[in-house]
Amino acid sequence: MRRRRLRAALTALALTTAGLAALPAAVPPAAAAPAPALPRQAAAPDWSTAVVDSTMARYTPTGIGGWSYPVGLYLYGQYLTYRRTHEARYLTYIKSYVDRFVKSDGSIGQSFNNLDSMQAGRLLVILHHETGQDRYRKAAKKIRDRLATYPRTGDGGFWHADNSSRAHQLWADGVYMVNPFLVEYGREFGDSAYTNDEAARQLAVYGGHLQVGNGLLKHAYDESRTASWADPQTGLAPEHWCRAVGWYAMAIVGVLDTIPANHSRRPQLLGIFRRLAAGLERYQDPASGRWFQVMDQGSRSDDWTETSCSSMFTYALARGVQQGYLDPHYAAVARRGYEGVLAKISVGADGRTDLADISVGTNVGDYAYYAARTRAVNDFHGLGAFLIMNEQLRGE
Repeated sequence: MRRRRLRAALTALALTTAGLAALPAAVPPAAAAPAPALPRQAAAPDWSTAVVDSTMARYTPTGIGGWSYPVGLYLYGQYLTYRRTHEARYLTYIKSYVDRFVKSDGSIGQSFNNLDSMQAGRLLVILHHETGQDRYRKAAKKIRDRLATYPRTGDGGFWHADNSSRAHQLWADGVYMVNPFLVEYGREFGDSAYTNDEAARQLAVYGGHLQVGNGLLKHAYDESRTASWADPQTGLAPEHWCRAVGWYAMAIVGVLDTIPANHSRRPQLLGIFRRLAAGLERYQDPASGRWFQVMDQGSRSDDWTETSCSSMFTYALARGVQQGYLDPHYAAVARRGYEGVLAKISVGADGRTDLADISVGTNVGDYAYYAARTRAVNDFHGLGAFLIMNEQLRGE
């Protein structure tokens, strides 16, 4: 059925002319009755479709940007919205974007020499699943094959990138760039014996290096201790940058959702996740429900609550409770986070959504560097994380 829907969409839908879906209007008041009736609440907006329609109105599939992880993250969120709504133009848009890069013979002009470049590979697996076209399998297999020769630390962690400036380094960001793709690739193409083990191993190695006593993760680790930011004793970066921790939180949930219940690394991963959840609860801003750009420095006047990581943590905690990985009391933590993120979305005079206070892309640095990062509106890091979160929590 999915393949028939997509084929129909490809021939019948115009990508760039679909208008914005209107936000749901208020429910009309109840008819007069002998006794006074309580006022009825307005219907809650479907923020996912509003964000997707707004973004599609702003960008065509050719104008949204190159092959990149922020666009890949956003389009994965758009796919989740498609899965719920079955709005065919959402999937058509994703296919039109991917087909800019994947030729009919399955070739793709990417070297995959860094983990960031692998994240959008999830879209290849999705499109194979939805269309059955073998070219997407061939393109995805290029990432799978690249991992066989990709450089690693001594204990098996994938370097953040295969170049001298990232050599021997593990960045918390990296676990989301490759591991959700891995487990989804394995499930789609019958390769789970390798992909589940590799993804679980990567999360265990990264978590073992990056997680510290407060439950949070440092942004990065340098095995060689030569990076300017690396502590000479531990190799760790100085700060807990929130989105780096958010990438890890979402990745560990995705892998726990996929690996078998009796997988040998599951207890270790659950331990990492539960310690992280305790840290998230401890450092959640009580005033807003969100989390700070530098997570444990919220008392400083120039620190600020950041929307993309707040969406990521909210999703991970809610999903963790739903799946039984976390104690049920974390549902309340997630609910406060959700309300805090919703406070950052609005509808402009043009009828399109705006999502505020999203950190732009960020390298490893010190406190002053993170605090001074641009606070963008509608950055794809935030839009994608918002959609993933909203599809998890909107019905609660």
